[in-house]
Amino acid sequence: MKVLVVDDDIVARMMLMHLVDSCGNHAILEAEDGADAWRQLEAGLRPDIVFCDLRMPHLSGLELLQRLRADEATAALPFVLVSAASDAATLDEAAALGASGYIVKPFRQEDVRAQFERLFPAGTEEVPPDEAPHEVAHRLGIDAARLRLYLDGLARQLQAAMQEPPPGDEGMRARLNRLREGCKTLGLYGAAAALDKAAADAQSAPQDVAAALAGASAAVARQAERAARA
Repeated sequence: MKVLVVDDDIVARMMLMHLVDSCGNHAILEAEDGADAWRQLEAGLRPDIVFCDLRMPHLSGLELLQRLRADEATAALPFVLVSAASDAATLDEAAALGASGYIVKPFRQEDVRAQFERLFPAGTEEVPPDEAPHEVAHRLGIDAARLRLYLDGLARQLQAAMQEPPPGDEGMRARLNRLREGCKTLGLYGAAAALDKAAADAQSAPQDVAAALAGASAAVARQAERAARA
């Protein structure tokens, strides 16, 4: 799922991005304020959900929400406001403008998770498509050569996991989680989702673990080929 986090306070933004990341397999994007978010959305960005601070310079969360609801292309976009304000007038205004949810600061993981569970019931969440190599390189701020090195390193880790499984279910689960994060970082969201599921089933379904590792290895190889041609 593609998630856009909007907050002019970089510390608050990073904290919220961390909580979103802990709630599932998400591709997380950020905007430094409402105006930046609007520019990205006007340029064609289409996240599955937006978490947005209420009070920001240039364009507030309520003003951004108003623009989104007035635009046919974004009118139905799930939009969760976050703020330290919890007075009835602010909550009523947010609801009147069409906010999908509201989280009161300070952030708690259970509050963020509750928004995902309410807006995207189990079984409805879609895995985002894999990113193209140039998109990954741009997001990470690296060049193509560095991206190929990262992919090569991840490929070796996947091969090692297939050839020399760590002892015990917890060891395998920990390795799968590390490999999942590697795949997410490199834009391989399908492989990351499969590894996430395998980590949950590591004790009861070793064949699923093997299949997830093989699938992730193939995805890394395909990404490496695309990166080499770029």
